[in-house]
Amino acid sequence: MPSDRSLFTVRAPFAPSGDQPAAIRGVLERFGRGDTAVTLAGATGTGKSASTAWVIEALNLPTLVLAPNKVLAAQLASELRELLPDAYVGFFVSHFAYYRPEAYVPSSDTFIEKDSAVDSEIERLRHEVTVNLLTRRDVVVVASVSAIYGLGRPEEYRRRLLRVSVGEQRDRDEVVRHLVGMEYTRNDVVLERGRIRVRGDVLDVVPASGEDAYRIEFFGDVIESLAVVDPVSGMVRERPSSLVVPPASHHVFDPALKEAVLADVRAELTGRLAELEGAGRLLEAQRLRQRTEEDIESIETVGFCRGIENYSRHFDRRAAGQRPSCLLDFFSEDFLLVVDESHVTVPQIAAMYEGDRSRKSTLVEYGFRLPSALDNRPLKADEFWSMVPRALLLSATPGPWEAEVCESGFVDQVIRPTGLIDPAVTVLPQENRLEDLLSRIRDHDGRGNRTLVTTLTKRQAEQLTEFLAAQGLRVRYLHSDVDTVSRIATLRDLRRGALQVVVGVNLLREGLDLPEVGLVAVLDADAQGFLRSATSLVQTIGRAARNPEGEVLLYADVITPAMRAAIDETDRRRRIQIAHNEANGIVPTRLVKTLRDVIGDASGGVADEEVPVASSAPDTVSDIRSRLDVALVEMRECAGRLAFEEAAVWREEASALRRLLLELEDLGVSEPAL
Repeated sequence: MPSDRSLFTVRAPFAPSGDQPAAIRGVLERFGRGDTAVTLAGATGTGKSASTAWVIEALNLPTLVLAPNKVLAAQLASELRELLPDAYVGFFVSHFAYYRPEAYVPSSDTFIEKDSAVDSEIERLRHEVTVNLLTRRDVVVVASVSAIYGLGRPEEYRRRLLRVSVGEQRDRDEVVRHLVGMEYTRNDVVLERGRIRVRGDVLDVVPASGEDAYRIEFFGDVIESLAVVDPVSGMVRERPSSLVVPPASHHVFDPALKEAVLADVRAELTGRLAELEGAGRLLEAQRLRQRTEEDIESIETVGFCRGIENYSRHFDRRAAGQRPSCLLDFFSEDFLLVVDESHVTVPQIAAMYEGDRSRKSTLVEYGFRLPSALDNRPLKADEFWSMVPRALLLSATPGPWEAEVCESGFVDQVIRPTGLIDPAVTVLPQENRLEDLLSRIRDHDGRGNRTLVTTLTKRQAEQLTEFLAAQGLRVRYLHSDVDTVSRIATLRDLRRGALQVVVGVNLLREGLDLPEVGLVAVLDADAQGFLRSATSLVQTIGRAARNPEGEVLLYADVITPAMRAAIDETDRRRRIQIAHNEANGIVPTRLVKTLRDVIGDASGGVADEEVPVASSAPDTVSDIRSRLDVALVEMRECAGRLAFEEAAVWREEASALRRLLLELEDLGVSEPAL
């Protein structure tokens, strides 16, 4: 049950308004009478994030917020940090900047080796989350579905935490051994994250969860003082009375168990080899023996091997089939789960296990992995929901699953406190659609509005981008081949006016907060399928709902049932909002939202700038060359300190910028560039 002591306080320059008070009250009443799942059916722009913050304040419970992707998770973390400034709001998403899983394709006898690059800043934020979950209760964690993947045992992580206090009796060498056992490495020259430095009675460590160094000064066997220190300048930032240092890895294990773990691996190998050889599959048996024995030898000698996560069941001392620990295990038994865009996120949760199982089953069948590799996996859907004491589901378009699990129906929130009205929807014929679209884009651009265009395929998005660029528009496309950082940069450029148009497939729907967008165009709106379902169309229409001049164009030759349902729902919301505005004398006005670096802000950054007008100058050739110079310097610096994965990321950035410069040269562009 909720704690008596207040953990969360919403600090906002506004109070609940519109139908927010009724919605918040409805959510709390349902939880109060024992409902375990409540759906807040909130239209785009009605302040679902603020309502969520007030619900968190009232329930007074640690909270996990799940978002369907990194961009939305970063945006939510930024908003909740503003609303709950006294609490810890963390950010937990996949730490891979690039990830190619291990796989085998039997039809072509192709084995694909695992390849990945870890984003060190996101890894730091993940450690920051787990440390705070184990040491305080006023915690809100905004995560992607990576939260359901294996994370190591929280009890072992907690046991390894190094806690030190001023005046405590501790032997310096014992503290150093403790840190080394937590996978910190000693380097008395360079002090970086995950490293320790020892100089006489002074021990410096940069924890996996932080950017500053912790300094522990001893006098004999007594801790004389503690300090938080800038690792570069050496300036003391703070002198706390106690400190907590987390392990350098979430997957720490007791070295004393290594022999028992390896014995279990050998026993499993013997049994599996007998199965394969008995079935006459000698090639698979030889392959498995060679790979596994190499891994065992590596673990024995250096404590690590490539793909060690495939043996996590043995290291965690789990039984076959037993679920792995994950982020949810770091929460106390009583917490609140908030699922943003539940109509997308819930199916993701269900799909993760099946996709992982299919790939790994092939690896096991053909002798690339032991069967225990199957237990290095995400949670099954039923395992996940069995761990959730209560869930608040947020969606503008809740579906049958939400209706099934919510015993008391949906809580509606459709009135926007700003008075903004859902956009008018116009159905136009497919014939001459590009010429019509071009004229409407230019009309909205003249009014300071940006445009989003959705297509059915990636190729169509690229071709339309080429067409619009040839007409002199500043345009870029988004689809699944565009990496996360580039997506964020594209949306940021759209907001600040460096781009007039963004063309995408299905990446422009849920949760994108773009008040500058005045026009949304949907090509082939009458096509059948997921991308043109009623749910998808309502979400797409909502992208123009944050602008008083919002307009949506559906290019179609017939009005499908999905189109009719989306138009009818939009009209219903328009009528409710118009009636509310007339009754309260509200005049809809354009939202003015701060332009942020969402990933940086999710880690605790501040606003970069206010959104400039649409005439903001785009990047120039000089800007691109400057960015290229920075990328080359960073690449060389990373290579110089042997951080080759980071260097590879900068190399790709430099290559992309070089290609862009060559394209501009081919077009004869010098200044002002785009």
